[in-house]
Amino acid sequence: MSVPTPPRLLDLAGMHLLREDALVCSALEFLPTELFPPLFMDAFHGRHIKTLKAMVQAWPFVCLPLGGLIDLPHVGPLQAMLEALDVLLAQNVRSRRCKLQVLDLQNTGQSFWRMWSGASTHVVWSQHLGMAPVAEQSSRIHQPLAPLKVYIELCLKKRTLDNFLTYLLRWMEQRKASIHLCCKKLTIFAMPMENVTKVLNMVQLDYIQELQVNWIWHLSTLAKFAPLLGQMSNMQRLHVSRIHMSSLEQQEQQVVQFTSQFPKLHHLQDLYLDSPSFLEGCLDQMLRFLKTPLDHLAISNCHLTESDLTHLSQCPNIHQLKGLDLSGVTMTDFSPEILHILLEQVAATLQELNLEQCGITESQLESVLPVLSCCSQLRTFSLCGNVLSMAIMEKLLSRTTGLINLSDEFYPAPQESYSPHGVLHLGQLAQLRDKLIKIIQDLGRPRAIWLSSSPCPRWCNKTFYPEDPFLCHCYMSA
Repeated sequence: MSVPTPPRLLDLAGMHLLREDALVCSALEFLPTELFPPLFMDAFHGRHIKTLKAMVQAWPFVCLPLGGLIDLPHVGPLQAMLEALDVLLAQNVRSRRCKLQVLDLQNTGQSFWRMWSGASTHVVWSQHLGMAPVAEQSSRIHQPLAPLKVYIELCLKKRTLDNFLTYLLRWMEQRKASIHLCCKKLTIFAMPMENVTKVLNMVQLDYIQELQVNWIWHLSTLAKFAPLLGQMSNMQRLHVSRIHMSSLEQQEQQVVQFTSQFPKLHHLQDLYLDSPSFLEGCLDQMLRFLKTPLDHLAISNCHLTESDLTHLSQCPNIHQLKGLDLSGVTMTDFSPEILHILLEQVAATLQELNLEQCGITESQLESVLPVLSCCSQLRTFSLCGNVLSMAIMEKLLSRTTGLINLSDEFYPAPQESYSPHGVLHLGQLAQLRDKLIKIIQDLGRPRAIWLSSSPCPRWCNKTFYPEDPFLCHCYMSA
């Protein structure tokens, strides 16, 4: 078993080698593996370009996490690395020492570089992080060079590609056979669809695990994007927001183009759809294409029909939900039993429930209370933005007191806090607060409860919560 070289000897060896680039290049085949990372950092910060290129071509680790060192918006520092890779990629066989398979340009490799500053833990931490060097074979037979995987964080948020991405894509375009561009998380903001398509045509789409579309798209744009989505077979989290409909003529066909991609998403766990107005009356079209049980489902800020909610409650892939968000879906005119049946399907696993601004009536809430009290895993529950009286809030607190995992509760200020014209009376709110405190005390379990006069608790201007088991305070922000 080899013993790691002491840190001081590493420093001295590195300083000596860096005085002479030629000396480094000739010594790389014989350098101890643990000397590579600190020497690489010293060469990088000291701008020893020739040494850096030579070290890339003899890198004894599977992964080179450059994203932890390089300020990626600037092309300069990366150019030298890519030039070194050009030499490596041009070789028909790999040298005995080089084990490089992955160039990681994500900003996730700082821990790899930091761990080598303390040599006593080099071996332990490198193995723990999956960054351990590959064992060298006793045979000196050269191995064929496999395609190099380049991992990058993609956030498409400009009208045109930035300098770094433009440079990288041009470099890769000439080396398609030797390079696989991989991305785990893709975020799309404002960028024309033709540019999005141009970038994604360079990406190994089956490596994408998370997609966020944080920009206003028309349904026709989403339909054009759908074939690319269908190639993201390892997608785990999909977040699409603010899809507008411009023409009713093609709407049904465009919806099918989007929803028909879901059978290809074999690993989808979390689905977030914000303002998906195109799903009104046809939610079942999407639900029947789901092939895997979901962990989290959000369908928010849109109109759904009672039939849509019925189809949702009958969907076999929601029975293991941990999070359900239907905020902004108006349910005022729905049958009270609909929400009860839906929650019954998820009661065993549900941890987060968001029903903000749903226009829930007291009869609907009363119908839900028995099944709500069975949600034993529930941790977070929000009813902000609905109109609730003190009487129904007392019933709600009583029915949920047995939910020992429930740690965060967000409720609207009681209806009695407002005048007939909708003006909040702080004095009345204070009296009702004291009454709620007494109810919590009588129930015998401390509760963390937020009351808000705002539809959204994150922007509330009236908050009430217990700081110790039975002591509550009311705060008002400016």
